Amino acid sequence: MNITSSFSISKGVICINVLVTSISKKIPMLQAVQQAMLKMDSSMALIGADVNPNCIGRYFVHEFWEMPSLKEVAIEEFILVCKKKNIRFIIPTRDGELLYFSFHRRLFEEHGISVMVSEPEAIKTCLDKLRFYKVLTEKGFPAIPTTLSAQELKCNNYVVKERYGAGARSIGINLSGEEAVLHAKKLEAPIFQPFIQGIEISVDLYVTRTGDVKGVVARTRDNVVNGESQVTTTIKNEKLERMCGDIAKCLKLYGHIVMQVIMDNKGDFHIIECNSRFGGASTLSIEVGLDSFYWFFLESQGENLDDYPFIRSETEKRQIRYPTNLIIDIGEEEV
Repeated sequence: MNITSSFSISKGVICINVLVTSISKKIPMLQAVQQAMLKMDSSMALIGADVNPNCIGRYFVHEFWEMPSLKEVAIEEFILVCKKKNIRFIIPTRDGELLYFSFHRRLFEEHGISVMVSEPEAIKTCLDKLRFYKVLTEKGFPAIPTTLSAQELKCNNYVVKERYGAGARSIGINLSGEEAVLHAKKLEAPIFQPFIQGIEISVDLYVTRTGDVKGVVARTRDNVVNGESQVTTTIKNEKLERMCGDIAKCLKLYGHIVMQVIMDNKGDFHIIECNSRFGGASTLSIEVGLDSFYWFFLESQGENLDDYPFIRSETEKRQIRYPTNLIIDIGEEEV
């Protein structure tokens, strides 16, 4: 499929550009990427891509690409477009596209294009919650028990979710055994976990190309809607931060990572899952010093990140996500 026809080629000054895929309505993330770009070079342009031509994100990028499904795009053609657009950085944002970019990461690099994505095996482990549980348990980490049937668990209440991909999709929480079995019938590949009462915590990390954990920020999920934190507050917990850093290194992850954890009433941790990409509310962690996009740009251009220390805010911060309006002028030809 020819994708260049739906992707306009800018003329004029050549600059190093950034491509963010599956932008949807991820406005705060796009704004965070642009802030990092300004630290690098004010002439850089942000190109946003999505299969939906009417996505809200198109109004918050320098140029929008109505990108076809990656299943229809030959990697050689994708790279050709990137080179014509002088794209040097790619930031994938959707679980379903991570493996595509991961499998071709080396080929992108051969053409001078850096992709913020982990290796395929690490991504496969994070996308499969049963595999994630088994790997972490074997390494001695407190992953929450995960099974293919409710009968394998000894608990009174259950959480039932899809085995693959985003955990919030069609999730059933605090269900009885009978309710759990009925809910599982609605899912494609259900897995069962015990329902644990406690505090939900997201932990944002940046892992360097050499496998070092550059920085960690934990934040409570105070109000969750459709799996994303509408209200989230940063906290300091060195034990949790250290454990999540150890997990990231164990899984050989790279780039910005988000781990989901429950801290029960005894203060014990239960690792739920790991998203090997930037999260919906991860912008709060950038605000307190986890400069993931900037670090990604620097590393990709050969800079030593030791020269750019992680300086965490001394004060904790709370982020409230809310709808707002953007009003733009339009020409007569657009009416």
